[in-house]
Amino acid sequence: MKKKTLLMALLAAGLMLLPGTAPRPADAQETTTLRIATLAPRGSSWMRVFDAWNNTLRQRTNNRLQLRVYAGGSQGDERDVIRKIRIGQLDGAAVTSTGLSLVVRPVLVLQAPGVVTSYQQLDRARAAMSEDFGRQFQENGVRFLGWGDVGEGRIFSNRPINRPTDLRSVRPWVWRDDSMFGEFLSVVGANGVRLGVPEVLPALSTGQVDTVVASATAASALQWHTRVTHVTQQANTFLIGATILSEARFNSLPEDLQTALLETSEQAHSTLVSRIRRDDRRYFTALTTSHGLTAVDISAHESEWQQAATQTRNRLAGRLYPRALMDRVMAAARGR
Repeated sequence: MKKKTLLMALLAAGLMLLPGTAPRPADAQETTTLRIATLAPRGSSWMRVFDAWNNTLRQRTNNRLQLRVYAGGSQGDERDVIRKIRIGQLDGAAVTSTGLSLVVRPVLVLQAPGVVTSYQQLDRARAAMSEDFGRQFQENGVRFLGWGDVGEGRIFSNRPINRPTDLRSVRPWVWRDDSMFGEFLSVVGANGVRLGVPEVLPALSTGQVDTVVASATAASALQWHTRVTHVTQQANTFLIGATILSEARFNSLPEDLQTALLETSEQAHSTLVSRIRRDDRRYFTALTTSHGLTAVDISAHESEWQQAATQTRNRLAGRLYPRALMDRVMAAARGR
């Protein structure tokens, strides 16, 4: 009997040593994982910052909170991602202005043509509007975690685009959920081809589209630069984005984890803005030197571009954003 008892004790002790069978220490904490989606591919400037953010967050919380970032559009286009956040299949996303507008449409005013004309103006405008927009996102069930940049919007094409009317003779891509560039094309008498972001590279390969508006960073990361020959030297817009999280998911976190998330997010997004602005300049230089794209100087037709921009933003006032909001943002951008 004693031998049997001893044998049972040894077996029990052995089982305790098997992976997954040992009891957790009384003070051990479960790891909470926030599922975040983005169109940015692995290895891109955005993903390098998010990986660093995740490492910082895990260290700050002793591995109690971490990010799982689904990169490269693996969760679908931004409309798909926003829908998945709303039904709880995702917790958050790093999205462009297009994705943000599916939650709070007036945020598009920050990217309306000619509303901001420099990064300094963009910084002033976002600082002035962050509290208001943050409240609007919260009212729509989303916690705003931080602004991000996508870079300077340039026109990539397979023939020179010097003036707005040149867009009439090409096949420009229009993001399926975009409400702004399509209006710009309408103003200049051109038509676009509506596609989701994952469809753009195949469409460039087949000639379904031959012109895209993107930052040098995005065009490089998404390999669009391999299917075009020209890029405008001057930018015609500043492309923005942000990271958002389900408000319900945020509220489910303990208070100390909420604090850790917000504080590390602020640091990460500050780094992201700086890195994207630096990298975007470097990518543009590389594309027009090492990769052989021809830079097109559109400065001779600046007044035509400005006129088209003014018409576009005025047409959209009252539809995408209130005119009073546009006036307020433009005044803040210019320090008035």
